[in-house]
Amino acid sequence: VAYEPVWAIGTGEVATPEQAQEVHAYLRKWFADKVSPQVSKSLRVIYGGSVNAGNCVELGRQEDVDGFLVGGASLKGPDFITIANAFETATTAA
Repeated sequence: VAYEPVWAIGTGEVATPEQAQEVHAYLRKWFADKVSPQVSKSLRVIYGGSVNAGNCVELGRQEDVDGFLVGGASLKGPDFITIANAFETATTAA
């Protein structure tokens, strides 16, 4: 499941890590309540919305953010590599 704030689409604006975590946790709880706890635990919730090399590590530190839906930053090779490695960086830098 991907979450991208409507206000972030094409704007360059990004949710704070806390905002992203809040929505992702809500989605995970919704799936636990409405579908099953097993589905919720196995579900991958990814964040989209102006993810870039400068904000990906902090977003990746959030408990319920499992990955990214990358837009324009995917066209910048070095930035995309940073984003692709963000979760490894987030866990080793924490």
